[in-house]
Amino acid sequence: MSMLTPPGMGGKYRITGAKYPRMRPPRHRRRIVLAAIAGVVALGLVGWGTVQLVDVFTADDGSKKKTTTASGREPDCKPSASAAAVKTLPKPAQIKVNVYNATPRAGLAKTTADELKKRGFVIGKVGNAPAAFDKKIPGTGILLGAPAAADGSFTVLGAQLKGAKPQHDARKTKDVDLLLGTAFKSLSVQKDADRTLATLTTTRPTPGGPC
Repeated sequence: MSMLTPPGMGGKYRITGAKYPRMRPPRHRRRIVLAAIAGVVALGLVGWGTVQLVDVFTADDGSKKKTTTASGREPDCKPSASAAAVKTLPKPAQIKVNVYNATPRAGLAKTTADELKKRGFVIGKVGNAPAAFDKKIPGTGILLGAPAAADGSFTVLGAQLKGAKPQHDARKTKDVDLLLGTAFKSLSVQKDADRTLATLTTTRPTPGGPC
């Protein structure tokens, strides 16, 4: 018996050379561990696939899934007041305009009135501005009318003339006055005026989170 052989051990455990016996765990334990890991992975894949199928089939049933923002709150899907309200403006044919020249240049009221008529406006009085405004308007012009004209006629007429300032008086009629100031050169290009009005009457949803 070799001196390396522990006392009481012999037979197949007897060490006869310089090699030590290798104590390996039984192979059937390794198989059990590998089988358990494979089972856990398989269950995980089955669960993930089930969730995906549920999402696919519930996406078409009209139900809405709740989404959250980065802060964990549900996004506000309500449109803002500017997006919800569609502004209705009168047509040029519904607006009667009186054109007055408050500048030293002769004939300016007539040429401006003719151009407004081509754009569909109804023309009323045309002539020189009253003494209270004559040669006293340094800007491009003034829009003068009843308070009710602020959100309608003034908007449409103002698109034809950039820089015109609105003012109100005590009149009860729906007509409005366009008083041309000393800085007036010409009306806005009609395409630009139409584009401005289209922007004012188009509803644009406010960007928000997915709903």
